[in-house]
Amino acid sequence: MTTEAVRNAAEFGAAPTTPEGWIDRAREVATRLSVDAVARDRANQVPTYEVNLLKQSGLVTLLGPVEHGGAGQDWTTALRVVRAVAAGDGSIGQLLGYHYLWAWAARLVGTPEQIAAVEQLYTENNFFFGGAVNPRDDDLVIEVDGDELVFTGRKSFSTGGRISDLTVLEGVIEGTAKHVFAIVPTQQEAIVFAGDWDNLGQRLTESGAVEINGVRVPWESAAGYVRQGDGAYEFVPRVYNTLNVPIIQLVFTNFYLGIAEGALATAATYTRDTTRAWPYAADVKEKASEEFYIQEAYGDLTSKLWAAQALAERAAGLIEAINAHADEVTEQERGEAAVVIAAAKQVAIDVGLEIGTRVYDLTGARATSNKVGLDIAWRNIRTHSLHDPVAHKRAEVGRYALLGEIPAPTWYT
Repeated sequence: MTTEAVRNAAEFGAAPTTPEGWIDRAREVATRLSVDAVARDRANQVPTYEVNLLKQSGLVTLLGPVEHGGAGQDWTTALRVVRAVAAGDGSIGQLLGYHYLWAWAARLVGTPEQIAAVEQLYTENNFFFGGAVNPRDDDLVIEVDGDELVFTGRKSFSTGGRISDLTVLEGVIEGTAKHVFAIVPTQQEAIVFAGDWDNLGQRLTESGAVEINGVRVPWESAAGYVRQGDGAYEFVPRVYNTLNVPIIQLVFTNFYLGIAEGALATAATYTRDTTRAWPYAADVKEKASEEFYIQEAYGDLTSKLWAAQALAERAAGLIEAINAHADEVTEQERGEAAVVIAAAKQVAIDVGLEIGTRVYDLTGARATSNKVGLDIAWRNIRTHSLHDPVAHKRAEVGRYALLGEIPAPTWYT
């Protein structure tokens, strides 16, 4: 399904040159997406045109090196961009956030040569990333076949799969405990997407299952592996490797906040334009927007959203500080950043779900019409916030506050 907004994707002007300009560009994308967000959510079709909008806007190469045509922006800007896009369409905000994660994965894990090659490849070609990495599933099995690694297996989630140009794979070399990440072209016979994503929320994220049937990867593309004098490849670890998951969790936080922001703005417009004042109140008002309890509730929800955004900004600042000295990051620095991110994530979930529910109190019975689409925000946050139990994030913060313990790196911390 195409829309006028998406068909006109190429009408963007010159690429911005400042962080503020890129955030404005993201808001422009969000405005275009919001025009028919309800209809596209209901249709649940492959978001080919939506991803094309991201490409044409320049947002896909936001983190890419300037020398290859990218914007060369930092993570603080990228997170704000994700938040802005998610305010227009939560699914597309998630897709963009995941793309940034997979594009950055080379910097986190790869060798200098691999980082340079991947960043040139995706930036010059405006490629979009998907990922077949899900720690709760069985690992892909990797067979060593001479100078190649052969990935085989199935993943029940592959966000961005069918609309990606590149896919991140992760597996374990058969008979060992060695994990390998690799970036491969998506369009190949050995990668088969099930097309079975039909969930409650985040319906346009293409997060269905994928079969990996013998994807071949040269050893030199195994992220972070270096050939030794005896010809064998060994992984060269860096402390920075462990920042992958905290950044992932911070991306989650920001598209939750974007979804909540969009829901509150949509509800406010509906309240101003459509909701009727209650005619049986002790102090009857002409407009619903003049009702005290409605003003109080919008004030309460907005204050909570602002507070959650401020905490997310603090977390982004910690990641930015770490990025400035990636190879010297200490265990304590990493742990404290992870704690603040855990706090930001849980607050974003709580505020987002509250906004997604309470907007109905502020808009009225007619706002439950499917054509209004106020249900989307709650469904989106409710669905993705189950990615990993938020109770564990609360406990991480609690152990830090109570015992001074920092979280140990895991697949979810």
